[in-house]
Amino acid sequence: MNHPPTDSAVSEFDEQGFVVANSLFSPEETAFYLDHYRNLRGSSSDRILDYTGEDHRMQFPRMLHMHRWDDVSLKWLLSERIGNWLKALSGGLEPYAIQTMVYYKDPGRRGQALHQDQLFIRAEPGTSIAAWMALEPADEANGCMRVVPGSHRLPVLCAAEVDTTLSFVGVGSQVPDDIETEPVIMDAGDVMFFHGKLIHGSLPNTTTDRSRFSLIGHYVTGDATRVAEFYHPVLRMDGTVFELDQSPEGGPCGVWVTRDGERLVEIAN
Repeated sequence: MNHPPTDSAVSEFDEQGFVVANSLFSPEETAFYLDHYRNLRGSSSDRILDYTGEDHRMQFPRMLHMHRWDDVSLKWLLSERIGNWLKALSGGLEPYAIQTMVYYKDPGRRGQALHQDQLFIRAEPGTSIAAWMALEPADEANGCMRVVPGSHRLPVLCAAEVDTTLSFVGVGSQVPDDIETEPVIMDAGDVMFFHGKLIHGSLPNTTTDRSRFSLIGHYVTGDATRVAEFYHPVLRMDGTVFELDQSPEGGPCGVWVTRDGERLVEIAN
């Protein structure tokens, strides 16, 4: 546990846009976090972004910004082992922490449409990086993460409406319907680090008896000077507040086109 990133892990991140740190947290640690967030889910309904309604599949299955009111979440977000990975993956730059999230994907719950985090976070310059920790085993049946390897080399794609029978949010990144994704199978305690422009998402949990809890931290690289308003205040990894400017909304984004039989991305204003 708590193993530092290897050169091969950094190379994999640079090449593919993501890398999985296997067993970064021990079974005991992971069980602690799982119990903690199950308890929070049951006791802090005012902090959970759920729509009310009889059909739980049509509700928002997450908590946001727990680190602003929950000390366990803050300590995890700023933990040294995650910080060491982030620093190595961003070329030695000290990261800034901007967000925590918990997804609780119960049986039958929807996934999230393919998207790039940078569409929303808008870290400039540099990028955002996510640390996605599996609190339970994640596979194709219960809606594991799916990625488009190498897509972090694309520009930020324009936003598009998506199928809300499969996605709990109605907006994602504009991607071709036939784009190929790969599942990222993870054990509890694994942490997937991925670039802010990596195209990723998940499908619904099709099981009847297995949930898929996950804990996520979002960060921006240390060369960033601004980020979207929603992610302020920004924290250094020692917990102190660091002032970044606010990124403007909108701006150029990428759209998929076909030129001479080849599919590519062009920038639209």
